[in-house]
Amino acid sequence: MQYIRLGHSGLQVSKLCLGTMNMGTPQWKPWIFDEAASEPIVRHALDKGVNFIDLADFYSAGVGEEVVGRILKRLVRRDDVVVTTKVGYGTRSGINASGHSRKHILDGIDASLQRAGMDYFDVYMLHFFDVNTPVEETMEALNDIVRAGKARYIGVSTMLTGQLAKILLACERHGWAKPINMQLQLNCAYREEEREMIPFCRDQGLGVSVFSPLARGLLTGDAQSTRNQTDFFTQQMYSDEASFAIAHSVQRVAQRHGVSNAQVAQAWVLQHPGVDSMLVGADSTAQFDSALAALDMRLDEEDLYELERNYTPCDLINDYTAGKRILRVGRPPRGDFAIQEAVA
Repeated sequence: MQYIRLGHSGLQVSKLCLGTMNMGTPQWKPWIFDEAASEPIVRHALDKGVNFIDLADFYSAGVGEEVVGRILKRLVRRDDVVVTTKVGYGTRSGINASGHSRKHILDGIDASLQRAGMDYFDVYMLHFFDVNTPVEETMEALNDIVRAGKARYIGVSTMLTGQLAKILLACERHGWAKPINMQLQLNCAYREEEREMIPFCRDQGLGVSVFSPLARGLLTGDAQSTRNQTDFFTQQMYSDEASFAIAHSVQRVAQRHGVSNAQVAQAWVLQHPGVDSMLVGADSTAQFDSALAALDMRLDEEDLYELERNYTPCDLINDYTAGKRILRVGRPPRGDFAIQEAVA
């Protein structure tokens, strides 16, 4: 395992972060693992050197935090892992049961700690940018959580660059704790964060952790998986021509190297100069090992061209653009890949 310091902090985390959206209860979504099925995956990740675990109160409507919290308590010392959870979408209905108001954030941290059976989280993250709450209200509440010892650091996820700038400006102005990490979506089929967000995070000293390196499973080549058939987000985000063409390019590069499609897609993310850590939402120990192998894989210039040639700009993926993504078309292949396509 490889380790990095997360952003401008002294916190050291593994390059692979165990994502846990698939752990909790199948009553929430049909592709979710229960506690018994989740534990072998968590154990394997820990055995391979992972110390970075990502949760969210939203996952399985809170049950995810309960399940993973109990598993970690059985398997590892609390001080030996870096555990993050996210707040925003909430676990129940109610006008104050979601968002980033002071009320919900302070209620949320206490509820998450109770569910996870922990005294603190290492990183407490905003799941998105709440446009309906003043940024000062949100960041003061997070600062109070850090000062109270309920979180060691704060982080952010899935927002516009200008929104992150507002957050940092408010923290700077008031002397509040600043985010140390931005969790964003990045993969061969979605690269919009390369334009502004990743360079801005680099400039401002935030770490960058990436989720959905497999484009919600599209880049594995298994379009018929239970998740892809039941997760409507996959259809909203990755149902255009360019996405399918990119998935085909991933397969061709994988065949060239004699490895899985997933390993190639993950290697592209891990090789990206703007990425510090990659989330791995593995459904098996073998899937986790694919990500581990991707750490040492190096894609050459021809591989990278093949993986990137079909990419064209699209709308950002966030709460504000749902259902409005544009259709995309790619560019012709080059070199060996052009020969292969001509033969096919």
